[in-house]
Amino acid sequence: MADAATALAPIRALHPLDGRYHSGPGIALGSVPARTLIALHLSEPAFEPVGRALGFDLPRRPKASTATDGIAALWLGPDDVMLVSEATGDDAAAELIAKIEASGTAEQSPVDVSDRFVAISLEGPAAEAVLAAGCPRDLRLATFPVGAVTRTVFSRAEITVWRRGETHFEVFCGRSFADYLWEYFVDASRSPAV
Repeated sequence: MADAATALAPIRALHPLDGRYHSGPGIALGSVPARTLIALHLSEPAFEPVGRALGFDLPRRPKASTATDGIAALWLGPDDVMLVSEATGDDAAAELIAKIEASGTAEQSPVDVSDRFVAISLEGPAAEAVLAAGCPRDLRLATFPVGAVTRTVFSRAEITVWRRGETHFEVFCGRSFADYLWEYFVDASRSPAV
């Protein structure tokens, strides 16, 4: 029989889109490898000390993102930021949370949500059109510049869209919606309108 430590060892969820790739005219879809994701709820006075503890300013205005050395902060609401770190594993999340908790303010609440979300990359000149097939938000470059982030919907799924480049988006969705969105994006990339 396994001892208690072995029985309670953390188990990482499998990525539901591992190995998937699709390309079509003007679009490449890919699954983004697992990363550390921290949902961070904090009050206005906590932004500065938490940012100092992390080594960069946290975004404070709608649609904004900030980044440094393999970690980005995405503004999702007045007291809601998602940290996206290239570092992976339980230790990476624990280290990031420890930095936040060592900020000297109690007005913050970090939670590891790495296994909750999946990210899909859409890249190419048709990426905006593919997203427009199911998303009501205006994601044109003029209104949604590089670095912009928003929560919205795509068809029936709640998503977070992050514009990484002029023709590059990452879409975060709940793990259970990953296959649904993937298939919708593939279908939209084949549409004559794209």
